[in-house]
Amino acid sequence: MTSLDRHTVLASDGALLAAYVRRPSEATAPDAPTVVLAHGWTLTHRSWHRVVDALGDGVRVVLWDQRGHGESTLAGGRHRSSGESVGRLGQDLREVIAALVPDASPLVLAGHSMGGMTVMAYSGTATPEEIDRVRGVVFCSTAAGGLRGTGLPGEQKIMRALSRLPFRGRPGRLIRDKRQREYLFGADARDEDVALTTALTGGASLITYGAFYGALMKHDEVAALARLEHTPTTVIVGGRDKLAPKVLARRIHEEMPHAQLKVLDDRGHMVPLEEPEVVVGAIEQYLG
Repeated sequence: MTSLDRHTVLASDGALLAAYVRRPSEATAPDAPTVVLAHGWTLTHRSWHRVVDALGDGVRVVLWDQRGHGESTLAGGRHRSSGESVGRLGQDLREVIAALVPDASPLVLAGHSMGGMTVMAYSGTATPEEIDRVRGVVFCSTAAGGLRGTGLPGEQKIMRALSRLPFRGRPGRLIRDKRQREYLFGADARDEDVALTTALTGGASLITYGAFYGALMKHDEVAALARLEHTPTTVIVGGRDKLAPKVLARRIHEEMPHAQLKVLDDRGHMVPLEEPEVVVGAIEQYLG
């Protein structure tokens, strides 16, 4: 990934959020737009590396590890869950923007999977001034609600138990490339993309798996989409996405008929890795 400056953002509930900024060129004005990227469940900011590398040098880019993911903690600087929610992730996004984006800079917000839900939650509680600041939104492989999990027997009970673990275990080698390729990717996935996804999901805390699974199953941000009715928006989904299937992307589009809908027939859930050029194209149309 392109070189990034690391920062720590202290959230209002004491969570320590590891955040990363790609500085624009020296000629870039303070009022140039900033692209803010929110990653998905059990991933980290590294899942955006192909998109960051493909964005032009003159663009300021801000990323962060969502709470409980990567180098970020949960509330109080701890690694034990006290009950996670998508709404809290939206507040984290607000605090990352306040800490790292120049006040004069308009925003382009892009979210993948849980990161898309984070952007929705932010929009649902944003002030009119905050909404006006957003020049465009890109939703990748996400849903405004209606998630049902993988359907594995006992999945909800297992995830509930994981969220309450008194230690930070990780699945590690239990997460295999073959399974990730079959479940998260579409056709012709690059080996290095599958390996990166396996490394990130294998390194995530079991508490993170359980606590955020519960948050995602409860998540319903349909009402929040109305706040973006005048904000240019693109919805991108893989036609083979098994985690947030295209029917859920179409529901977002039904709530936001002004949005562009792009269905990538042969791609899966990991669109920012599988088709970074499409994601970058969607972002760049809003940079002006």
